[in-house]
Amino acid sequence: MKNTRRTLCRSAFTVIELLVVVSIIALLVSILLPAIGKAREQAHLTRSVANLRNLAAAHQSYAAAWADRQFTLVNDNIASYGGSISAFHNYYLANGGTSEEHCHEGPILGWGYLDHTGPYRLFIYRTHETNDNEEFDGNFNSANASLNLPIAFNGVVRHFGSFRLINVQQFHRYVSGKFYDPVYYAPKDVMVLDTVNGEGFGGSNCFDDPGEYCDRPDVAGIGEIPAWSSYCLSPAAMFAPQVFARDDPDDSSYNGWRDPWSMPGGFRSPSFSQCLFPSLKTHMLEHHWLQNVKVDCNPGFDGSIYAGCEPYYFNHASTSAPVTLFYDGHVGTVGTRDAVAADGRMRTQTGNDDWGLWSRDSAFGLDGYLSSYGYDNVNTSFHILTTDGIRGRDVVTN
Repeated sequence: MKNTRRTLCRSAFTVIELLVVVSIIALLVSILLPAIGKAREQAHLTRSVANLRNLAAAHQSYAAAWADRQFTLVNDNIASYGGSISAFHNYYLANGGTSEEHCHEGPILGWGYLDHTGPYRLFIYRTHETNDNEEFDGNFNSANASLNLPIAFNGVVRHFGSFRLINVQQFHRYVSGKFYDPVYYAPKDVMVLDTVNGEGFGGSNCFDDPGEYCDRPDVAGIGEIPAWSSYCLSPAAMFAPQVFARDDPDDSSYNGWRDPWSMPGGFRSPSFSQCLFPSLKTHMLEHHWLQNVKVDCNPGFDGSIYAGCEPYYFNHASTSAPVTLFYDGHVGTVGTRDAVAADGRMRTQTGNDDWGLWSRDSAFGLDGYLSSYGYDNVNTSFHILTTDGIRGRDVVTN
């Protein structure tokens, strides 16, 4: 019998073939990663657009309930009680001056559980304080009172105000009834989102908190500070239009910026119908530099509630292009370069260097909305200090 031997042949990759495969994989990764990154960026942008559209609908609901008026936290006639923040205390005295019911209401964060699991209580920035036992003591708190103003031009909360407080109870009842609702937070606002997601008591996620408001640990020396919304209103549009009036030498009724405390109706919230350029006037936008961002933390600020890192603001970089809601309801991005160019064209056309699209003669002066804290040399305070307020515009047509 003839023996037969079968030879088994093993196939294997050569070194050259392996290198070719590795090169192809590396090429595919280099092609796909940017595409994945762009898809993620577009998804985040789309989400922010959707958030602002939902908030636009909430503003319309608010207006329907309040005779076409815009969101406000301050009594229309507060300036008639005095020429400074002490008017809130005068308001209290004029209305009885003996109990909390006589106070001007402060920004209400909502009902929530103390220390996340404790008693259910109302969290509010009271204009007049209570003691440790939650008993009213009538002491005036000027800092809390200032939060009712669209933006504070002086005091310890200077540059802050109700234009940043869009998720308080006075407005969130028209959204979902919760202070920490994802609709108030842009997906690229990572530092703020991290704060909401894991810096409640015991590392709790405030998005999941069952209350209207999620209690958070105090910041040393300051007290409890909420994680503010990613979006902000236009404070200039929340004052009477005469406050941010342009300085027109040909019209004596327009004499430039006026201190709202000097006008009996300076704090009266305008109606939506007073907007003259609804497709050109910004209503809400991303407050932080989120689009085309290059640096996370702004060293110009001394500390922050966001793990000591205060982000740059939307007007702090020439590459910034915040997602923006306009008064006509459309949403888009507004590049700060475009805002600077539009402001320059307006000043050139009028021949008046002070008659731009944002007021340089407010109490903030040429620095405007903290322009000196910027990442580069961009200088704009559009949206925040819009000339003529709600009757003005923040961009121009080509």
